[in-house]
Amino acid sequence: MLSIGTPAQVADEMERWFVNGAADGFNVMPGWLPGSLKDFVDLVIPELQRRGLFRTEYEAMTLRENLGLPKPVNRHRLARFARAAQ
Repeated sequence: MLSIGTPAQVADEMERWFVNGAADGFNVMPGWLPGSLKDFVDLVIPELQRRGLFRTEYEAMTLRENLGLPKPVNRHRLARFARAAQ
């Protein structure tokens, strides 16, 4: 998707895709750095947040927790406990 326009127009297009099931997320590829990425973050993200389409804060402390992934078992710790139990 290439979207050009005002922040509201870009947000409109992203919202349309999301609401109609055409996308469940977006990878942003700025045309130039840092300018266009800064514009997106400073102008489009707040518009998406006003619409309730982008989070305003994270619920958890780690990426794993925010993605709802379980904490992996530490195999080294398990091995140590197994040796201690013998």
